Amino acid sequence: MASTLNRVPELLVGFDTETTGLDVHSERAISYGFCVYRYGQPVVTHEFFVVPDRPISEGARRVHGLDLERLNDLRSTHDVLDVATGARRAIAILTDLHRDGAYVVGANVARFDMAMLRWTANAVLDTEAASSFERTRFRIIDVIEHDLAIDPSRAFRPRRSLTHLCGHYHISPGGHDAVGDARAAVEVLLEQVVHNNAGQRELSILPPGQQARGV
Repeated sequence: MASTLNRVPELLVGFDTETTGLDVHSERAISYGFCVYRYGQPVVTHEFFVVPDRPISEGARRVHGLDLERLNDLRSTHDVLDVATGARRAIAILTDLHRDGAYVVGANVARFDMAMLRWTANAVLDTEAASSFERTRFRIIDVIEHDLAIDPSRAFRPRRSLTHLCGHYHISPGGHDAVGDARAAVEVLLEQVVHNNAGQRELSILPPGQQARGV
């Protein structure tokens, strides 16, 4: 389990996806959201959509409200890509930020969002592109794991989804929208660090190249 963080990395990227379903080995992302923070402040948000090569499950559609008709409507205002182009763009954004020293922040982000992207890359991209992504050792902060390090007891907080963490830390939830949830995850992390510093709101920034303790 990760230990608690008392300093915030200089560069953070909140990352979230909305998907066709929950199996990372067979489903696809249909929206990718990124929210970049520097020195604890948002600087860039980016979101794009993907027309999947498999059906969107009814359960997933009820959660995020995305279906093929909605994706087609979004073409007038957003980039709507095919699966391979979407995976390639997501990988490019994450790897470019990684080279700049960024930490990827999310809720269950390694086991779900990053894992699904990795499996998609292996399925639809050329071997060189997929292998390069596979080899990259991304710096990841999972706000759920971090919260369990802060308070391991499940007696009073048995559920710690991003929605529950937003409620606990008084953060406006993302509402199962990829870029909104990416933003919410970073905001939760910032409040967790404030909590770890006994309410001190002036965040201590961890410079690039220095590993965040416990991550």
